[in-house]
Amino acid sequence: MTANAPWDISGSSPGAESTADGRVAVVESDIYRSLLAVLRELGTSTSIVSHSKGMLRWTLHKKVQDNSLHSVLLVKIVLKELEKAGRSNCKTYIVPLLHTLMYAVIQSTCIPKELLQRAYELCRHLLTLPHPYCTIALAYATQLKMEQATPGALYQRKVIAEQSLRNDSFPFQEMLFVFADPAVFSDHLAAGVEADVELAGTAQRQKNHMCAVVQHTLQAVLGQSCQAASLQQALREPGCNVELYFHKVVATLTEHTGGTETDPSTYHTTLQQLYSDILAAAKQDPDPCIPCSSCSLPNPVITFKLWRTESELWSAIEKLICTNSTEQNCISQEPAEKDLDMAHFATPHQSILSRDSGIEGDLPVSMPADSSLRLQQRPFLSRRNCQKRKPSLSDRLTLMKTALEEKGVNTGLMRILRGVGNTLPKEERPFTARILVMGDDRSTGRLAKAYYSLRQREARHLCLTAKVNMEFYYIPVTQEPSMAPVTEENELVVNRHMTLASYLAKVDPWYECNIISLGHMIPKMAKMQLNTSRTVKSHSFLPDIIAYYTRTGVYPVHFTIYSVKISFSDPAKESVDEVFLSHLGIDSAQFKMLDLTEASFRTKKTPVEMCGTVLSVSYRKVSVSSREDDIGFSLRTSSVSISAIPSNETEDLDCLVVTFDNAKSLLESSIRTCSIKIRTLEKRMFTVCLDKDSRRTFTKVQSIEISPCVDPAYNLEKIEKPKFSLGQEKEKKEKKRIHNKDSTLTLPINTFAGNIC
Repeated sequence: MTANAPWDISGSSPGAESTADGRVAVVESDIYRSLLAVLRELGTSTSIVSHSKGMLRWTLHKKVQDNSLHSVLLVKIVLKELEKAGRSNCKTYIVPLLHTLMYAVIQSTCIPKELLQRAYELCRHLLTLPHPYCTIALAYATQLKMEQATPGALYQRKVIAEQSLRNDSFPFQEMLFVFADPAVFSDHLAAGVEADVELAGTAQRQKNHMCAVVQHTLQAVLGQSCQAASLQQALREPGCNVELYFHKVVATLTEHTGGTETDPSTYHTTLQQLYSDILAAAKQDPDPCIPCSSCSLPNPVITFKLWRTESELWSAIEKLICTNSTEQNCISQEPAEKDLDMAHFATPHQSILSRDSGIEGDLPVSMPADSSLRLQQRPFLSRRNCQKRKPSLSDRLTLMKTALEEKGVNTGLMRILRGVGNTLPKEERPFTARILVMGDDRSTGRLAKAYYSLRQREARHLCLTAKVNMEFYYIPVTQEPSMAPVTEENELVVNRHMTLASYLAKVDPWYECNIISLGHMIPKMAKMQLNTSRTVKSHSFLPDIIAYYTRTGVYPVHFTIYSVKISFSDPAKESVDEVFLSHLGIDSAQFKMLDLTEASFRTKKTPVEMCGTVLSVSYRKVSVSSREDDIGFSLRTSSVSISAIPSNETEDLDCLVVTFDNAKSLLESSIRTCSIKIRTLEKRMFTVCLDKDSRRTFTKVQSIEISPCVDPAYNLEKIEKPKFSLGQEKEKKEKKRIHNKDSTLTLPINTFAGNIC
């Protein structure tokens, strides 16, 4: 911390000089000190096992959550600190301050208009900064503009989506799934985490959430003229029709945010009349005007699952969509097609291949044409609509467009996709599935494999892509014992087991501050939860941090998924196509360490020769000029480590680092490449392990081929074009260039800012 840093707390806090009320000044000073403590911890370098940073942020939010006036004080402080950060070019603190600002604005009901305008102008000023600061500032400037025009809109839409409150005006729902890897979580530990997160998410009924939406919106619109205590009491009367008032509030907001020009004064007038109707129906005497009461943002409903099989991930999403779907929420389609989509994996025992034409006249003579007679004679067999094996052009282009939108790509291929029917913009899909994985490198590797399987399935037939936006989150968890004094050597040992988490901590300091520290805390908190009675806790740390992460961490870091073709020594055994995300290890050792001395003495060979295997390596060298240069060589080595996660945050994510152990015949112990082939030149085979996961280990391997995984959606061979068209060769070259550059499948893991480097 430098002497001239903008976070110096010497002297009085901002606002204390101009505050007449001494109690308010004390509160503001306390909030100011808490905020600076968070920022100071953000600037320090700590290990992955530290857990003080996330607690500081959580404590600060708890101080302002129960009182809207405290939120106003926090907004004032954050705006001043953002202005200081802009003047002194302290970009590290801009992202945390922006997230803190918006989290307070969403929950508060009495932010003055001048403060909202000041926040909006500040976000506009930050648009001059590079990515990701300008991206985050633009998103928040748009939200602030909406909050200025229609107060209470951000809170209302967030609660409706997260709590799945049914209505005709805003039919969007968000679902939060937490998948814990059994390799890290035992059944006992998973039960503790489930008791913590699911009980906190179901503490309130939907009627209470509707009351909160109505009360927050009316308080935000009417301000000090709203009698908060009377309104709250009226909404909780036994005979109050809360659902009717809820639908009126949502419809009024939708009418003024639908893009049509409306009179801004009618929004205030309509809700003022609704407020009067609520009090009149309750027949309450008006109470003295009191300050705005708090309507804190409830935690989203969390579905926790122990992730035993890969299919559980997608079947859980499909099941919940089927449960929550209504005619307004789903895409307009025929009932038979809707049943076909969701039954695709709900009944895997049924065959989807048709052996006949599907015409009753072409059925075998032994089978009656009458469907009722067929069902009577064959009660255990059922026939349903068959799916097309060959993907349609519309489905493939829709899937491709989704991939380009997620990566933020704007190339010539987007011109090909224009005008294609049956496509939905990403923001208009009725469902958003937030998939949060808890575990280590093994867990993210399983997630990459499951995501690749989903893309393969969607390329054949769209089931989820047209309905669901999928966002991926990752909380690293380990049960390794906490280390004593943190040193650089200790930190490196921990990072070997969670390389992907270490990389995210380097590129996003706010992620390191809030999420990385949970690695050792979650197992401890789960054990504490099991040891206590399972009662609902209103201030549970883990559900709050999950809610904060999934709400504000919406900027992904794209990790390249690599495909590997594994060939075995047994000719009768077919080769296997697999994928990995972070690491691939090759072990070619043939003898145990206890036998090395005796064996080397008899054969007069070195231990390296006894342990190693002669491998033939062919790879494409990565160069600054991007020129393709194929290189081949052979060497004897005992093991090979292929890492897809760079050790330095400034390196690219689309490059493999291959390290050979005990390789004396190679000039360099490691090489950088994007594609590589390795095969054995001896009778000795080797073992391959993907993402350090013993469940994904292959033995007696003869050769492997590794290359970036191609998105199954990128299958453009059958795109129909006019036979003769001007500029056809140019389009073909452009399509080939796009295919090579943008067709790689990546796994987007959300953080608070993406890659800041």
